[in-house]
Amino acid sequence: MQHLRRVTAGRAVRKLASAALLTSALCTLWGCKWLRPHSAVESVYVASRRPIYLRDRVAPVSNHTAQVANGERLQVLERIHRFVKVQTVQGAVGWIEEAAVLNQSGYDQFQALAAQHAHDAAVSQAVTRDDVYMHLAPGTRAEHFYLIPANAKVEILARTSIAKPGAQAQETQASTPLHKAATGHKKSSDAAALTTPMEDWWLARTASGQTGWLLARRLDVDVPDDIAQYAEGKRMMGAYVLRRVSDPASGQPDGLVPDYVTVLTEYKDGLPYDFDEVRVFTWDVRHHRYGTAYVERNLAGFFPVTVSQQDFPDGPEPVFTIRVASNQKSGKGSKAAAPVSAASSATPAPVLVTLAYRLQGESVHRVLPQGAPQPVRAQHVKSLPAPPKQ
Repeated sequence: MQHLRRVTAGRAVRKLASAALLTSALCTLWGCKWLRPHSAVESVYVASRRPIYLRDRVAPVSNHTAQVANGERLQVLERIHRFVKVQTVQGAVGWIEEAAVLNQSGYDQFQALAAQHAHDAAVSQAVTRDDVYMHLAPGTRAEHFYLIPANAKVEILARTSIAKPGAQAQETQASTPLHKAATGHKKSSDAAALTTPMEDWWLARTASGQTGWLLARRLDVDVPDDIAQYAEGKRMMGAYVLRRVSDPASGQPDGLVPDYVTVLTEYKDGLPYDFDEVRVFTWDVRHHRYGTAYVERNLAGFFPVTVSQQDFPDGPEPVFTIRVASNQKSGKGSKAAAPVSAASSATPAPVLVTLAYRLQGESVHRVLPQGAPQPVRAQHVKSLPAPPKQ
């Protein structure tokens, strides 16, 4: 019996030794990958304007395995040179060019940008002219991801200007409100300045919260047609409702027509301010059309523009505020600081002051900090001519 036990034990030891040798051989052959913890799954995201096909191999002649679209998440299986082997959520596997996807780091940065500006108030609304990418930073060379379709409405949060790619400095005639105030010149024959061609970018947010930078010339600020037609060759940067007046003959479904405060500027990128003119439109109940209640020109204004209701001795009235460079706060004859150039990062930012105005009846008056109204360039309502028939 003892002999039998020794034989059985010897066989068990030999089996364990054989298993250990086999394990060692497999580890040598496969690198013991199955013994090591699995690495985190790497993901990439499709960043292509048009749907793109995955291919079964990296070769001039290949077969399509699946079609993927902008924003779709893919799992990375392998990388070769400029191509990535990926798997879709449906299980399809294929190769895609590395330039057509956004890595996880870039995706996380877009998410962080959205979280950072999730509660920012919009300074205006805009509509995309055509399909346009959102970028992580101003500039066409910055990472892009979200593809915003044509005619989509977005909230615009902030504006910035950068030098056009490959642009060279040019000698131009400097003529801006800040320059005019500093030099006393009012004509376009102001002193020549060396400037770099610029382009504007808007930080924008979609209804679903997607946030990124859009090239400004690919957007149109969303302004009601009833007042946009009276821009007089300038670009309206925003229109804000001050109040609504009752006019059953206005053609509005509820008979209520909004009065607006608007801000305008030239059709030019790279300006060192957001707007240079403020105009208030009020509804003329007698003629059933808009009239100009107030105009303020040659400003160096900056977003945001705010609208609120404020109590006065004669009752609550709409109030709007604008921010302007400090040299603009006294109107004509004020001393100005040095002109600000958006083309130079070394130029100090202007000192801003906030001005408040009230719409009292059909005229606009300045509101002093203590709340006492003081008229500033108040104008009588002037009915605008009916727009030409199309």
